[in-house]
Amino acid sequence: MTLPLFPLNTVLFPGCILDLQIFEARYLDMIGRCMKQGGGFGVVCILEGQEVGPAPAGHAMLGCEAVITDFQKQDNGLLGIRVKGTRRFKVTGTELQRDQLLVADVEWLDEAADPPLLEEDDDLVALLHALAEHPMVAALDMGTEVSGRQSLANQLAYLLPFPEQDKIDLLGLTDPAERLAGIQVLLDDLQGELFA
Repeated sequence: MTLPLFPLNTVLFPGCILDLQIFEARYLDMIGRCMKQGGGFGVVCILEGQEVGPAPAGHAMLGCEAVITDFQKQDNGLLGIRVKGTRRFKVTGTELQRDQLLVADVEWLDEAADPPLLEEDDDLVALLHALAEHPMVAALDMGTEVSGRQSLANQLAYLLPFPEQDKIDLLGLTDPAERLAGIQVLLDDLQGELFA
């Protein structure tokens, strides 16, 4: 399966919302094709290089497919799109096209079922509700109702201010219990740094 890639300084997770401004010709063309064909594109995190300009020197080999849910012309004249993360994938090869668009061969990663929330998740659910009150998070309109542990893990991993590499590692975990445990470890580290 081939998927056009959009390298960004962010890690997208399934079920999460991302707003983007599109101004480079290669991405405007890509968005046009996605909208015509009803397909998505792959969001991969940049490890080396910049978002704007030539293809970045290095990007994560794990990513998340993004499907366009809304679009509008911004006040500044640029195209604004809202995407939702759907499926995780592993990049098995890439090719840089003439228009500088990076296209990848990808393998879809299996998704675990979304097991019901447990009592032990109450603190993390409360944390998600607190995050949702932040204006930047509220603007994404993701809602704070989570269907289960997988949904909770995805939203927290996406919204919390963890280093990108940690988020990529979390994206690579299929089991929601493992992902939630990883988030708890990172939260403990974060709190340790804040109160050190």
